[in-house]
Amino acid sequence: MTAPALILWDVDHTLLEIKGVSREIYARAFHLVTGRPMEQLADMTGRTERAIIIETLRLGGITDPEPLMPAFYEALGEAAQQLQDRMRESGRALPGARQAITALVAGGIVQSVVTGNLRSIARTKLAAFGLTDHLDLEVGGYGDDDSDRAVLVRLAVKRSETAHGVTFPPERVVVLGDTPHDVKGAHDAGVRAVGVATGSSTARELEATGADAVLPRLTDITALRTAVFG
Repeated sequence: MTAPALILWDVDHTLLEIKGVSREIYARAFHLVTGRPMEQLADMTGRTERAIIIETLRLGGITDPEPLMPAFYEALGEAAQQLQDRMRESGRALPGARQAITALVAGGIVQSVVTGNLRSIARTKLAAFGLTDHLDLEVGGYGDDDSDRAVLVRLAVKRSETAHGVTFPPERVVVLGDTPHDVKGAHDAGVRAVGVATGSSTARELEATGADAVLPRLTDITALRTAVFG
């Protein structure tokens, strides 16, 4: 049996992309919650949903966004579900994503996600592209848990250990993501980080952040296994 390991995937630009649909989701939620059109959307790159919502509401003139957060979370989840067909039309699973997840399936290995998305949005996005098989989405770290990615990683580890009744040594916990935020969050939580240069950050930029390994894409399964397990 393979030694216990926990693989934590980022979602956007690591496993999939939905292009302009994210803005549509936010625009719908913003209008539903505030009754006004959304004029500006906060920068989303590598950030958690909580941080994006707070800044977007402030950009829209809401000086105290905290009371609106529960309603905004719910509205985002509903909007994502309503726009799932648009995700399929405009977006895609990134090359090798499905095969990469499948290639890491083994006894003692748990795979989940650490993502800035809300749980409901992550599930909707992954389901739109058939990526939910082999991912335990009940034990991940999500964007409504905290604004700090290190906290999300620690929560995902704790939830996974509780749910699966095992202890994952830090060297056997690996975060895979496309931004320096993913790398920093992993290292701040004391676990390994594999950069995947499928987003806006280059391989060189991910290496400069101290990623334990960097992949240009997910299509080389041998390179993936080496990066993940060393």
